[in-house]
Amino acid sequence: MRVMVIVKANKDSEAGVMPDQKILGAMGKYNEELSKAGIMLAADGLHPSSKGKRVKFSGPERTVTDGPFAETKELIAGFWIWKVKSMDEALEWIKRAPFDGGTEIELRPFFEAEDFRAEFTPELRAQEARLRAEMEKRKA
Repeated sequence: MRVMVIVKANKDSEAGVMPDQKILGAMGKYNEELSKAGIMLAADGLHPSSKGKRVKFSGPERTVTDGPFAETKELIAGFWIWKVKSMDEALEWIKRAPFDGGTEIELRPFFEAEDFRAEFTPELRAQEARLRAEMEKRKA
């Protein structure tokens, strides 16, 4: 199963405070462990919401709102995408992460093809496979 590990924003991440060398080193070591174990598929940090935009869809209308956005606890500061055997395995890995200071993490499973049952027709499955293959080619 694939899960997205969401690192919630906080006052410092929204203020653009960058991690120090000690934190970067600890996170680098942790990411290396994830990579060697075949768990980590992707990972990145995000700029503060002040550099972001939101788009609200209402019928044909599109409303763009510039950041920063209120409710820091609802914002994302970074993420990982992991491939794990179960949510329990993901929890065991995240418990080892070098966070402190009240950092909040959310783990959410991705939908997989079988979750869509019969609605995910053979044609749609083929289209999905083509798109994934194209994305993989771009990575190389």
